[in-house]
Parts: sequence; C-alpha cells; structure tokens
Amino acid sequence: MDRELNEKELTVMAVHAHPDDEVMGTGGMLARYADEGIRTVLVTCTNGEQGDGPGGVKPGEPGHDDDAVAKVRLAELRESAAHLGIRHVEPLGFRDSGMDGWDGNEHAAAFANIPVDVAAEKLSDLIRRYRPQVVVTYNEKGGYGHPDHIQAHRIAVAAVEATGIPDKFYYTGTPRSWMADMVAYMTESGMDTEGWDLEEFTDPDDQITSVLDVSDYFERKIKAMVAHASQGDSEFMLNIPDDIQRRMFAGEAYIRQWSKVTAPDHEDDLFSGLRGS
Repeated sequence: MDRELNEKELTVMAVHAHPDDEVMGTGGMLARYADEGIRTVLVTCTNGEQGDGPGGVKPGEPGHDDDAVAKVRLAELRESAAHLGIRHVEPLGFRDSGMDGWDGNEHAAAFANIPVDVAAEKLSDLIRRYRPQVVVTYNEKGGYGHPDHIQAHRIAVAAVEATGIPDKFYYTGTPRSWMADMVAYMTESGMDTEGWDLEEFTDPDDQITSVLDVSDYFERKIKAMVAHASQGDSEFMLNIPDDIQRRMFAGEAYIRQWSKVTAPDHEDDLFSGLRGS
C-alpha cells in the first residue's frame, strides 16, 4: 500500500481558516510531530483574499487585488509549511470572508456564507483520504471571533462527526494564566498592554487538557511567521523583544473534546493512548 494512504500511519490534521493561522497555535506541534515521523496534514480553508495587499493596502482600497493577494498568500503558506516540516498542505479554496463587519462578509462566495454541509463534505473527503487519528481546530468562538475561524470550527465538527474516523479531537487553547503572565511580563518590560482583554479570547486553566513543550521549535516558528511577510499582522509578533517571543512561543495548549482511546486527563502528547497500537 502507498505509504501516504497507509491507514495505520499516525496522522495529525490541523484545520485552519487562512494562510498564516497555522503558525501561532499549532506550528510547534506540527513541527514536533513531523520530526517524529508522524504524518502532518494542514487544511487551510480559504485563500486569504481579504489579507493585506502590497504596502499594507486593505480590501476595498485602491491597489488591492483579491486574486493577486491570494496567489501571494498561498505561496507564503507553502514556504511556512516547509519551515515547519508539514508533509501535506491541503487548501480547500474557499474565499476569505474578511474580518467581522467588513464588506467581504456579504460576498456570496465568502467561506462564512457557504452552507456548512457543503464545506464540511470537502473536509470529510480529506479525512477519509488521510484517516487522521488526531484532528485539531478552533473552538466555537473561532479563537478570536473571526467569521472564517468560526466557520472552520463548524465544518471541522461536522466532518469529524460525519466520518467517525478520528480517535481524538481537540480545540486550540490559550490558558488564561499564560496570558496574564505574559501581559505582566510585557508591562514590566515597558510595552504598552493597555486594553488587552485577558478573558474574552482565553480559556480557564482548568479547561486545558493538553500542553506541549515546543520551545525547541522556536526558530522554525519564527521562520514560518516571517514567511508570511505580506501580512502586517505578523509584524507585532516579530518586533517584540526576543525574550518575550521565546516565552510566548514556548508552549502550545489544547482542549480535548473527546477521545476514543484511554488517555490521561492532562497530557503532554496529543497521541497519548495511540502510540504502539
């Protein structure tokens, strides 16, 4: 049997909304498992058309070309994936909806406007092909409320339920204590953190089930972020002091939704209960 179609090969699939979303919350996890010989599959739901154009031009402003932006962002995605060692990149090809409240939300082809069952079937096809034991995506808030992140959550839940294939299903998480510690450290370092919300888009620590030490993959995460050079959103993270970057990127947290296999309540490996079986 073709190794890529080997149903018994340990496989993790991360379902993200846009090119560049793969880096912050799952980049270390994907790099770690790639190094361990686990098959890594990155699903990116949209092409990122509503991202920044040349010089930071925004959608709707003169000089913004949706198709050109998508072409650049998909190329950046491939470079980022190479830095992280991701074996398979699977763009679903939907149109970026833009941030909540943007004009792009109204486009008929926007990902957030596609019926969940239609979009989920494309993801289900990939789950049937790769047969991942572990699937990771965002929570019901989409991490921070972006319409495409929320839609990615919806289709991932639908596809996992429809196929019944994955053994373990996770949401990315941000422990509230991590963010409080980070804000305190940044404030002590002289950075402006006024207005940072420690609760809206973080998770109570007691909900976190899985924490991975990914400090060994710091440099690769930075390279992956640099790969997405066209997007100004990356500039803040890349311009903060090195010591803060290292603290921020040292760990990745997840909230396990369910598991078909016996696994500890608190784990440091998303494949706990699956190795050697």
